[in-house]
Amino acid sequence: MKRFFSLIILLTTVITSWSQEYNKMIAKGSYSVQQIQASAESYFEANGKGKGSGHKQYKRWEYQALINMDENGFLKSPGFYFNELEKHNAILNNSRTNNRSSIANWEELGPVSYNQTSGWNPGVGRITSIAVDNSNTNHIIVGGETGGVWKSTDGGTTWNVLTDNLSNLNVYALAIHPTNSDVYYWGSDNGVMFKSIDGGSTWNLLANIGSGKVNKIIVDSDSTTKMYCTAQYGGIFKSTDSGQNWTKIHNYAITGYDVVIKPGTNGNTVYASGNKFYVSNDGGSTFNYISTAGFNGSPKMIGITGTTLDSNIVYVLEAASGGVFGGLYKSTNSGVSFTKIDHSGKNYFGYSEDPTDPSDATNGQAPRDMAIAINPSNSSDVHIGGVNTWRSLDGGANFSNTSQWIPNNPLYGYCHADIDLLMFVGSELFVASDGGIFKSNNPAAISDAFYTDLTSGLGIRQFYKIGISKTNPAVATGGAQDNGSSVMDINGNWTDWLGADGMEGFVDKDNKDIIYGTSQYGSLYKSVDGGATNITFSSPNNKYGEWVTPFEQDPIVQNVIYSAYDEVYKSVDGGYNWTSISQNFNRNMNHLKIANSDNNIMYASYSNSLFKTSDGGATDWKRLHGFYGSINSIAIHPTDTNLVAVATTSGNKVFISKNGGEDWTSYELNLPDFTARALVWSNSNEGLYLGMNYGIYYIDTITNSWQDFSNGLPNVAISELEINELEGKLYAATYGRGLWKTDIYSTHAGIDNKFELSPIAIYPNPATKEFYISWEEKDNVNIRIFNAQGKLLQFSKDISIFEPMTIDVSQFAAGIYFITINNHNGQTTKKIIVK
Repeated sequence: MKRFFSLIILLTTVITSWSQEYNKMIAKGSYSVQQIQASAESYFEANGKGKGSGHKQYKRWEYQALINMDENGFLKSPGFYFNELEKHNAILNNSRTNNRSSIANWEELGPVSYNQTSGWNPGVGRITSIAVDNSNTNHIIVGGETGGVWKSTDGGTTWNVLTDNLSNLNVYALAIHPTNSDVYYWGSDNGVMFKSIDGGSTWNLLANIGSGKVNKIIVDSDSTTKMYCTAQYGGIFKSTDSGQNWTKIHNYAITGYDVVIKPGTNGNTVYASGNKFYVSNDGGSTFNYISTAGFNGSPKMIGITGTTLDSNIVYVLEAASGGVFGGLYKSTNSGVSFTKIDHSGKNYFGYSEDPTDPSDATNGQAPRDMAIAINPSNSSDVHIGGVNTWRSLDGGANFSNTSQWIPNNPLYGYCHADIDLLMFVGSELFVASDGGIFKSNNPAAISDAFYTDLTSGLGIRQFYKIGISKTNPAVATGGAQDNGSSVMDINGNWTDWLGADGMEGFVDKDNKDIIYGTSQYGSLYKSVDGGATNITFSSPNNKYGEWVTPFEQDPIVQNVIYSAYDEVYKSVDGGYNWTSISQNFNRNMNHLKIANSDNNIMYASYSNSLFKTSDGGATDWKRLHGFYGSINSIAIHPTDTNLVAVATTSGNKVFISKNGGEDWTSYELNLPDFTARALVWSNSNEGLYLGMNYGIYYIDTITNSWQDFSNGLPNVAISELEINELEGKLYAATYGRGLWKTDIYSTHAGIDNKFELSPIAIYPNPATKEFYISWEEKDNVNIRIFNAQGKLLQFSKDISIFEPMTIDVSQFAAGIYFITINNHNGQTTKKIIVK
């Protein structure tokens, strides 16, 4: 079997030349994770890891990359997963028509709003992009970084998700066609773009321009087959055939951030930026690099009014080294020349409400958090964003703070920190931030209600880990990127009790009001009142752990908890004092598990190294062998301590040991070629659940093969699985779509499937131009139509077919198609022939 570890040997001679290239290497997609790690570590060793260094953003990427890499250390492309998911759909469709569905019943638990108690900087989830219909400003689509595309037709009061069935939920740019509002464009990572022609019901892969995130997509309203887009490490691109083919606009444009069309010019004048600024005056045929403005070589964003009012005025917002504010430039002659506005000694991209604060002078996260917007009715009304938002009423000469990243400030409106996008829609200012989407109805008047939060209803929380109580009903806590740790009470209500990046946590096994949590690198917290307040306590010897530091409770003894850094530590007083119970591994551990039925048996791991103790750490932990790949998850059977499973990055996916880790057997079997990310055992029949980056699967001694267990679950990466046996529920933490639960697997599943008891009628079959589908029940259903290759062709959500529904197949090629119908009662798949 190929092993990626040999690649490390090759790195020693090239680390220096790659040391500042790790971001470009990530964008290119052809380097191994280990090669990128070596480049990044060299860079941060030389440049530091503090605020504004980019280290936190890198560690987020690294954490997910180490989970998702293949056995050779490489990340599969979005195109690979697009094809693999279609192949998997085709297999499922064929198998489900021959037998009853053994169905999960996944229920979304949120959170879809925030409720701060002792936390800080609360929000729902990261929004990276916004697009608004030119003809109807209540028609809005937004993108969650890993939560897909969402749609509102009532100005953001309610939201519907559009992309849960797709192979990619990563969103960085959105556009609505200027003359046909049913056409959407969506830019993802690795240069991939998607298109929908039916208002987001279905999507097709449009193009792949490569080289990182697609930061911006625009359609020329005067010539709608002409489009522009930017790729962060690829440059600025133009299409003249509605996005089918793309060409780079300028050889110097090796980075791409922003592109706008000057209004009133019939699309002839176009401004574009990467680390340089460009202008076209011939409809995008040629672009001139503007080199006389005094710009530096850092990322730039462009601000124009978006109307013919003062249309010759152009602003360029620029970063400087380290992601801090670099400058604001203004042109009054359509970009021919610029004047730099004096903001010496000021940093508008930092954390402070005082831009001259010397302690904040080196803080900033540009270009990730960097935005500018100009009021369309007043070109002197300029808004910029970094960590916070700022406003100028005198053409950028002076700025006032309009938000603070800590809520309840009596002077400023709250908007979640880290601003990805600012845009005017008429007189209203929209903000996309790491906590959601916000709107200012009156951007000229600063107050403590400057912003309105429109995020409620968006289920886009990026959970790293969860903890589920042993009670019925259950209490859950979860830690998420950018939005801290939250707790869900027995009534399903969420409270935000920690800030920062929330990581591992758990609910005390004996007292549901005692909650433990962590933030990045193993900072430890505790609440004894259900999240109303929190207590901070020191990590063992003030150590720093991994990005997500293992943190577990003893399953048997009260007040005993464990944490894992470069050693495994034990506390017998609920976290106030710690004692080492392992040798020093010389590496921070990634995973730690304690056997439910015998707390002397524990497993811990880093990378591809797995260690075990059978005496509670009284003697050195033993290293185990016999499996392949880095470990993503460890699961110990709740009653049989000899039954252990590991999810790995190898092609074998899952390994099982029935003798406490001495020998291992591959359990790849019939699994699709997705990433094995999370495992948990159930009590009965050696039942094992596996969460992948697409779907959840189940196997036991009766099934003998993996069963798809994903009915109603989005195609989103599973971060962790936990079972509450008292409820009989399986919980899934997702990285982009929040928390979900379902009934645990039953060997009787499908027997009382309502679709089987009251069969769906599909007629005529074969069909020519159309067919009808009906059901004698009044429950609403979701209907998906796939071709024989597993491609989703049509999707109708939450509709009734009590009255027969007509399906138009006049444009379908002759062949076999599959219709999948599902809701909370179950799922069934039917075959139909189109002649």
